[in-house]
Amino acid sequence: MKTSVRKSRKNSKTQLTQFLGFLVLRLSVYLVLFVLIYFLYDVLSHGSKVISWEFLSQAPRKGMTEGGIFPAIFGTFLVTLITAAVSVPLGMAAAIYLNEYARAGRLTRLIRLSIRNLAGVPSVVYGLFGVILFVNLMKLGTSLLSAGLTLALLTLPWTITASEEALKTVPDSYREGALALGATKWQMIRTNVLPYSIPGMLTGAILGLARAAGETAPIMFTGVAFYLPFLPASLKDQFMALPYHLYVMATQHHSLDRAKSLAYGTALVLIVFVILFNLTAVIIRSRLRRKWKN
Repeated sequence: MKTSVRKSRKNSKTQLTQFLGFLVLRLSVYLVLFVLIYFLYDVLSHGSKVISWEFLSQAPRKGMTEGGIFPAIFGTFLVTLITAAVSVPLGMAAAIYLNEYARAGRLTRLIRLSIRNLAGVPSVVYGLFGVILFVNLMKLGTSLLSAGLTLALLTLPWTITASEEALKTVPDSYREGALALGATKWQMIRTNVLPYSIPGMLTGAILGLARAAGETAPIMFTGVAFYLPFLPASLKDQFMALPYHLYVMATQHHSLDRAKSLAYGTALVLIVFVILFNLTAVIIRSRLRRKWKN
């Protein structure tokens, strides 16, 4: 009798603990969703009043209190393109080497630890490093190329980590089967590993690029300009970008009241830009998974 009473109390205590645990988790999710929805509603309600074809297709006028943000949109697209061209191939190649070729040991563990630590370094540090390396030492000047290379360094740890984790999801039996049939190491990787890991690798790379597209500090020191009446004609020109344009309009403008509505419009365009990146990652992943599954 006593034993059954103890079990009943223990079960009741376990159920209460489980209920409280799930309640805390639910409240945390609801709190995060509430903040996110409120933030998006605030930006959408104010920014949608500014969005127009003129706002998206023209350059700023009259001290950036009229006109549009097309140079900033174009500059953000170009610098993200440079970032992708550098960080994605290098990051995937580094991940393939670390996961498939590198021997397990202290040096490999140290390299992986360093990569994960670099992923947590503040972006302003990358900006200062970009000034020293690309602007001063490599004599690239404050330019589109310097900013793109700096953002590539910022994105590289994310790309390497995501790509390596995607490679680890491929079962070892796929590798062993290819090697048993006489395939070389690279043939095994190319035919039996990459097809199944590419969706995850590309998803991580695109999400890293979406983060880079919204960074302000790295490009602030390496190439972005407050205002330019023209589009960059070469990689050595300065450029405008949405994150820095938003920062200036929201904090540094000489007439914050007149620029506030334009800042909301810029924020909305930047959010849509990042959402499109994330949506692209989802579409690419689903299509590649469907292709290789078939």
